[in-house]
Amino acid sequence: MFRVTVNYNHPADPERFLAHYRGTHAPLASKLPGLRHFGWGATTSLDDTEPPHFLVAILEWDTREEAAAALASPEGQAAQADMANFADGGASVNMHEVVQVTPAGGA
Repeated sequence: MFRVTVNYNHPADPERFLAHYRGTHAPLASKLPGLRHFGWGATTSLDDTEPPHFLVAILEWDTREEAAAALASPEGQAAQADMANFADGGASVNMHEVVQVTPAGGA
C-alpha cells in the first residue's frame, strides 16, 4: 500500500477552512482514480495544547505508481489547485510505502 499524508497548518479562519474542506475539497479528493482509502480529521491533543497541524488527511493507493497517476490526473490536478482556495496556512505532504505490522497479542 502507498500512503499520502497531507498535514495542513493552522489557517487564518478555521471555520471557513473546515466549511470549504467538507463541502468542496474532500469531495474532490474522494474522486481520485484508484483511491483505496481517504480519511481526514481536525487534530487535537491529549493535554489541550495546540497541535502542530490543524487537519490531517490520509489517502491510500495499492501502489506508488497508482498514486502518482492519480495525482497527475485531471481529478488530482483539480484537488491540488483547490488548495489555494482554503489552505492559507500552507501544508506539507508526505508519501511512503506502508509497512504492515501485527500488534503484539493481536490477530
